[in-house]
Amino acid sequence: MPRQIAVANQKGGVGKTTTVMNLGAALAGLGAQVLMVDLDPQAALTASCNFDPYNLTRTGYTLLTRNNGSVASCLRPVGPNLFLLPGTIDLAAAEVMLTHAPRAPFRLREAVARSRVPLDFILYDTPPNLGLLTVNALVASQELLIPVQCQYLSMRSVRALLETVWLVHKNMNPALDLLGVLATMYREHSDHSRQVVGELRAVFEDKVFDLVIPDEDAVAEAPVVKKSVLAYQPNSAAAQAYRHLAEEITHERRS
Repeated sequence: MPRQIAVANQKGGVGKTTTVMNLGAALAGLGAQVLMVDLDPQAALTASCNFDPYNLTRTGYTLLTRNNGSVASCLRPVGPNLFLLPGTIDLAAAEVMLTHAPRAPFRLREAVARSRVPLDFILYDTPPNLGLLTVNALVASQELLIPVQCQYLSMRSVRALLETVWLVHKNMNPALDLLGVLATMYREHSDHSRQVVGELRAVFEDKVFDLVIPDEDAVAEAPVVKKSVLAYQPNSAAAQAYRHLAEEITHERRS
């Protein structure tokens, strides 16, 4: 069974899609077979991987709404060892359609359990809310990775997410654990960035990754050219940070 990680935070613009894209590329670079799943109706991850979200037929919507949806039939190759299960605007309709469906929070987990695709990691990019799509990712995953932008308001949003995680853990997925909190868009010479990271470490202690993702132009520019930052500027500080994150997460499984 692959190691499944939900990347979630109810606040938008904190680096969820960026984290999935670049962590996926970094894990694939280490030789792991990685599937990135775009569960956000905005489909930013799909567009960043150079697929047109408005011109796809088999997507996450297919997987969630069909009783026997197949992971293998929906995924697309992105690069060596790296695959995408794309998202589209139809995911918003899927959330409405599944509201009263039996076992709606378990649809994703059951689809992955049916899959025979050989994978080491599945990374779920979730929408900026705590709705049914995010809950499906939390129910499917063994671990949660929370990106937090180095701003005060972003830090405050984590509490509501953790309340939802506690309910999912209690009622639907007792295996769900907090992998870690990742500080993103860190500005090295900013007192505010340092204060936010300090507050995160005061609350979450050793669950906050020692590394931070720097606020670099390369991170924002890479999706424009449909690349990960590792492919776009492999020697940038951000690319190095994502490589270190992948190494740390891989080591976490071994330890």
